[in-house]
Amino acid sequence: MRADSPAAKEAEDAVPDEDKKRAAHRALVDRVLKGEGRASAEQRARAFSNDGLPPPLDALIGKVAGRPAQVTEEDLAAAKTSGCTEDQLFELVVCAAVGQSARLYEAGLAALAEATGRPDHAT
Repeated sequence: MRADSPAAKEAEDAVPDEDKKRAAHRALVDRVLKGEGRASAEQRARAFSNDGLPPPLDALIGKVAGRPAQVTEEDLAAAKTSGCTEDQLFELVVCAAVGQSARLYEAGLAALAEATGRPDHAT
């Protein structure tokens, strides 16, 4: 079935919006962690989880995840001394931001499930 066919459109319309949102979220996380990239999959996973990166990458990634408005040119310059290229740093920053967003999303769904007693809000 072609993605632009009427049958595909009808099948897509039959999927509840929440399922589409979760599928999009899973696809984003999967792409960030397992897709092609300049940074290694291990580095991307560590940036995503904000855990286990060596200095000075850990300082940059920690700021991206916890205090993104405070990231400075100096943070990026220091992270470059780790031997990462600009492309790799870009990917690691994206991984850190998506990782923090994913943690907040999951926490929100868990809180919603607890508050409503509806397990369909859980992940």
